[in-house]
Amino acid sequence: MSNEIVLKVENLSKIYKIGEIGTGTLSHDINRWWAKFRGHEDPTSKISQINQRSQVAKSDYIHAIKDINFDVKNGQVLGIIGKNGAGKSTLLKIISRITSPTTGSIKAKGRLSSLLEVGTGMHPELTARENIYLNGSIMGMKKIEISSRFDDIIDFAGCKMFVDTPIKRFSSGMNVRLGFAVAAFLEPEILIVDEVLAVGDVEFQKQAIGKMKDVSKNSGRTVLFVSHNMASVQHLCDTCMLLKNGQLDSLGSTDLIIDKYLKINANQFSFERKNNFDEIYVSNLEIESQKGNSIISGEDIKIFMYYKSNIIDPEASYEFIIGIWNENFAEQFMLTNNYLNELIKLNSPTGCIVFHVKKLPLNIGSYTLNTMIKKNNMRMDFQENIYSFKIDNNNYYNSGISYPLNYNGIYVDFSVNLKQ
Repeated sequence: MSNEIVLKVENLSKIYKIGEIGTGTLSHDINRWWAKFRGHEDPTSKISQINQRSQVAKSDYIHAIKDINFDVKNGQVLGIIGKNGAGKSTLLKIISRITSPTTGSIKAKGRLSSLLEVGTGMHPELTARENIYLNGSIMGMKKIEISSRFDDIIDFAGCKMFVDTPIKRFSSGMNVRLGFAVAAFLEPEILIVDEVLAVGDVEFQKQAIGKMKDVSKNSGRTVLFVSHNMASVQHLCDTCMLLKNGQLDSLGSTDLIIDKYLKINANQFSFERKNNFDEIYVSNLEIESQKGNSIISGEDIKIFMYYKSNIIDPEASYEFIIGIWNENFAEQFMLTNNYLNELIKLNSPTGCIVFHVKKLPLNIGSYTLNTMIKKNNMRMDFQENIYSFKIDNNNYYNSGISYPLNYNGIYVDFSVNLKQ
């Protein structure tokens, strides 16, 4: 990685008007121009200071991003993380010139290619072959340059049989494969990839991450990567940026920024109902371990799922479900009475369902619980991130050996024997 700056973002902000699209747009633009011409304050500058969808805005305008400043060097892989609504996609759309900023500037050296959502840059009526040549032409490439990379693009996308088929007939996964292959193999100086890779299967995600590493390490090109998969960000990115409420919270080494992001999220988790369901709902959750407040991998735990019901229906069958997710937003396992073929009938408006997990198979890290209650196979209550806990100690195999930190897999109780 050289010290040459290939992307410079200065004082970047994007303001959106809340309400009907297009209402008063021309008059507002004229008012802003007139105020600027006279040296007066922008009449639309009195806007909300928050970018949180859960709160009521205090004005008709809101900052999607505000005062963003950063540089990206040649060959650098920059990860961009943050909660939904933090401004990640808006930032990439502005850098990709899909939308324009309200204030600030972007200076980029060389060709820029972006994959922000399924079908980005692709014309649905054109074939895969035609779209490849169209995208290359837009990037200023000659036909002979595109042709030299054509076979690599088709092989990576896995659409050799359908190269002359209009892409409107492609599945979303095929569209993503083709879009990524076009973006990566046409060798832009800056490659921008949003969470769209989540649409692809596991094999494609591994191939895509491998290709992005190759683009940066071997070709010396720059990559901007947005993902909610912290394992992918950690594996791919040497530098990371954390956005919070539309502003740049921190920028630095990937490990430090991810650790800060996970701690912020962990501190926000508590038992808090986010949706209201009238008939039956989870009223509380508790975890009991053999070590009291300390939860250790390999030990037995009990999860107490308390419920309240406003309607008693003794004939109905109920399913109680708990999903456990790790800090990389990967589901670890699910608990439900249906897996054990145990029907639950309720005769009381309140009660507790106890899940007994033997030899907890989780690695060291932070975890959250999602819950669901079904009545006669109909969803009655669903809560995300309703409860959180941490595992700080691990001796699952009683050998002193454990999985690496941030490993997404769970432990398996097994034995090894030698037969000769």
